[in-house]
Amino acid sequence: MTGQYLEVTFRKGKPIAAYYYLPRHSCQKSYRTMIADPGMVVDFSKQGKPIGIEITAPSKITLSSINRILRGLGFARINSSDLAPLIAA
Repeated sequence: MTGQYLEVTFRKGKPIAAYYYLPRHSCQKSYRTMIADPGMVVDFSKQGKPIGIEITAPSKITLSSINRILRGLGFARINSSDLAPLIAA
């Protein structure tokens, strides 16, 4: 099982998308999605377990918006250092 981590995709030095991975088995894939906030979509496994948050509008995301979604999914809050690559860009 993998832990939580952030992956950011850049184009010409600017973030164009990001994905916040939630704990999951490497074989789990997205089965359904749910729009959680403008610019954020939660992916769920076939068993209904949240496996990640797609960040489709990185410039609109705040720490509090991510934490609100994480709390709603039953995960602990993260801090600004967890989003540092996204915030720095």
